[in-house]
Amino acid sequence: MDTPAPSPMLWSLPMTATTVLTARALLLDMDGTLVNSDAVVERCWRRWAERHGLDGDEVMKVVHGRQGYASMAVLLPNRPMEQNYADNARMLAEETADMDGVVAIAGAAEFLASLGGVPHALVTSADVGLSTARMAAAGLGLPDVRVTAESVGASKPDPEGFLKGAAELGVAPEDCVVFEDSGAGISAGRGAGMRVVGVGPRAGFHRPDVVVRDLTQVRVEVGGGGTIRLHIA
Repeated sequence: MDTPAPSPMLWSLPMTATTVLTARALLLDMDGTLVNSDAVVERCWRRWAERHGLDGDEVMKVVHGRQGYASMAVLLPNRPMEQNYADNARMLAEETADMDGVVAIAGAAEFLASLGGVPHALVTSADVGLSTARMAAAGLGLPDVRVTAESVGASKPDPEGFLKGAAELGVAPEDCVVFEDSGAGISAGRGAGMRVVGVGPRAGFHRPDVVVRDLTQVRVEVGGGGTIRLHIA
């Protein structure tokens, strides 16, 4: 009998008890990485799917990590992009008004607190209003450097956002580590030439460099010369 191939999740798990990655800057996604907003995303996008006669389960396979207009372009490929942009604006307003169930990912507050003096940036597909509201609802402080939807011309999986974050921090892309949960975000980080720590149950299916259940499994140590050592249990 043939031996079954390992699942993508098992393939991505670290093979040793502790993995250590070194970097000079960290680039952090928000939704699914620092903030659990799945309840809101599900409510808003399933309503959108129903309005457009689409299967909600299929829609949910697409929307994580991307800006709304980019998800709409995948799901409604024949619709003019102008309609997607207008619909995206309505969706952002709807999501920003709904914070019910938005909470921090386990370990996120402690992880962010450990980044004092560490070059890091938030790189999110949310706009300023939504990212500010969700971080506040989760009880998390905003990093000083933020790359939001308004900052870029292309949505993840395009690497533009991560490359811009690295540039604003003054760090070469290859010296950055990305924290992401979605396939689009992991592809964006890899496309930027960065190593990627996958966070949460979605991440393992997209083959990041290492996967953690949540941020309680990450410890940050700052060494000499500004080197960051990430100890990943």
